[in-house]
Amino acid sequence: MKEEGKRELSDQPPNTTTDAGIPVPSDEHSLTTGPAGPVLLQDAYLIEKLAHFVRERVPDRVYHVKGGGAFGYFEVTADVTQWTKAAFLNQVGKRTPMLARISSVAGEEGYPDTDRDVRGFALKFYTEEGNYDMVGNNTPVFFVRDPMKFPDFIHSQERMPDSGLRSNNMQWDFWTLSPESAHQVTVLMSDRGTPRTWRNMNGYSSDTYMWENAAGEKFWVKYHFKTEQGIENMTDAEARAMRAEDLDYHRRDLREAIARNDHPSWRLEMQIMPYEDAADYRFNPFDITKVWPHEDYPTIPIGRMVLDRNPENFFAQIVQAGFDVANFVPGIGPSPDRMVLGRMFAYGDSQRYRTGPNYAQLPVNRPFNEVHNYNKDGPMRYDHTGNRPVYAPNSYGGPKADPQRYRDPSWFVEAAEIMRTAYVAHKDDNDFIQPGTLYRQVMSPTDRDHLVGNIVWHLSQGVERFIQERAINDYWSKVDPDLGTRVAHDLGLVASVR
Repeated sequence: MKEEGKRELSDQPPNTTTDAGIPVPSDEHSLTTGPAGPVLLQDAYLIEKLAHFVRERVPDRVYHVKGGGAFGYFEVTADVTQWTKAAFLNQVGKRTPMLARISSVAGEEGYPDTDRDVRGFALKFYTEEGNYDMVGNNTPVFFVRDPMKFPDFIHSQERMPDSGLRSNNMQWDFWTLSPESAHQVTVLMSDRGTPRTWRNMNGYSSDTYMWENAAGEKFWVKYHFKTEQGIENMTDAEARAMRAEDLDYHRRDLREAIARNDHPSWRLEMQIMPYEDAADYRFNPFDITKVWPHEDYPTIPIGRMVLDRNPENFFAQIVQAGFDVANFVPGIGPSPDRMVLGRMFAYGDSQRYRTGPNYAQLPVNRPFNEVHNYNKDGPMRYDHTGNRPVYAPNSYGGPKADPQRYRDPSWFVEAAEIMRTAYVAHKDDNDFIQPGTLYRQVMSPTDRDHLVGNIVWHLSQGVERFIQERAINDYWSKVDPDLGTRVAHDLGLVASVR
């Protein structure tokens, strides 16, 4: 008989299908042109999955629900024209107005700010060439590397469909069946999972992007926003105590700091990889579950972000703020990073669902430069075309694209069969190497003690024994044998030696 609250295990689960009941060939891999090619719009199951996913809540964001933010500016501090032609980066000393929204991932509105979670780090730059949006986190890596698994990951962090309760068992079941998550989970279970304030944490693009200079030369890049207040974290005990004291601690701290003119700032440092290096690099540089070692690609300081103005209306300027990963300006574009390519659809579509197809006309989302296109009507339309033409081509002076001046950012893809497959593995593409290095070489003894304690507590909260055993033997012991042994000991289990 099944115990109360336990799930029955199936030896022969049914085949995944689309909403129309059509069998699906893969739960893990998007349709691409070869292992290194782009994700294809014709992947009907991926589009259905992402489109359904971003329509699951009304009207909150599906994830990153609770957060706060502020306005400020980005200032260029170094010449980067050798790498990018982006106009807002083309002159030392140049300042660009911007908005930052910082959030938790899984927490709902009203949840305590200090819960253990990844923090979102979303930025909107109001440039003279249109809005440039960047959606990152306070960690340089992520849980999954293919957008096909993105909705499933978020589902595993939310509530059980039958009880409406959160479930650590659900989280660990997903994580331990997804070894690529080990690096991010190691970071999450460390004290970096409970930052002291938003001001005392870094922000990262996490994903890899492409820069292109005026000569057409291309580079792969990662963004690192380093806090100038210094990194500070809470212990698990401190974070739990703050939950009872102030549910809005991080949101309040940011607002009060800016109000007293203690303006938080971050130094932007870039990792820049020559375009040709990617093909033969020792691991796939477009895999968001991995970092680029700094000894290979040192960070280069290029700018500074300062937040100096609080929102005047939280709903209008923070809740309704919409970030679209597809918002690139000339000189910046996507990479073969599959999560970037999936997010380019999902984030904009999420805003069209939440706020409507005209969300970009809201003041907080509106670009500073004029908009000229043929989109018309729709709910909450504010701008109107008057007697201007609403179609192209036309004979009446409507806007016209200039392919000679503006090109879509791109990279070369060899002719390949369309398929669903993992990235082609490079020689060091092992999901456990980097989290093991983080544990052994980066963390202090105190950091390692806290990591073990946090993992053990989290695994002790309603996680079934077979998942605990999998977490030890197929997950943490592969990150590091000592880590697996310590977690097993504190759970009253024995780590198997493999």
